[in-house]
Amino acid sequence: MANIEAVNDLKITEDHWLDPVNRTVSPNQDERPMGYDISLLVIHAISLPPGEFGTGEIERLFTNSLDCGAHPSYSSLDGVHVSSHALIDREGKVTQFVPFDRRAWHAGQSSFQGQKECNNFGIGIELEGTEEVPFTEKQYSVLIAIARVLMDRYPCIQPHRIVGHNEIAPDRKWDPGPQFDWPMFEDRLRELSLLQKT
Repeated sequence: MANIEAVNDLKITEDHWLDPVNRTVSPNQDERPMGYDISLLVIHAISLPPGEFGTGEIERLFTNSLDCGAHPSYSSLDGVHVSSHALIDREGKVTQFVPFDRRAWHAGQSSFQGQKECNNFGIGIELEGTEEVPFTEKQYSVLIAIARVLMDRYPCIQPHRIVGHNEIAPDRKWDPGPQFDWPMFEDRLRELSLLQKT
């Protein structure tokens, strides 16, 4: 999944998993409350330790196996239970932790257009990255492909309902940050949508 055509090979299974991607089940999930349509896609960014890539620590955080004594920056993560639906690493490899029909614990205290608790109706996708370093082409290509299949499967997710974590929790969160190229992402997602209709 390294180019825009990758969407042709990507699907969401009947049990709400991406295929083909790696699966590592996070315990940090539960049922979505009744009465909520899946209608929001939240883009996040994370690196553990901060500024380091490819360490495997994000997966350990999402599976409650992170050694919080292994790095000074981890002290604030002791006892924290979080997850996202999926992670895209710097090489474009995807790991899914929570099926999309279930609630991942990614947004925290949040609000979108007056509707609180975005975990109830949102899907969270993490990009491995920081505020300082641009995201990779492989990450953008795969994210766009995932966004497209999510929009097809959950039609309440529309382009204007694809947001950054900072937009739904502006007092707490910065991600995906200034390095995320929103105009390019939106243009390429639109192009892909048009290609699928021809």
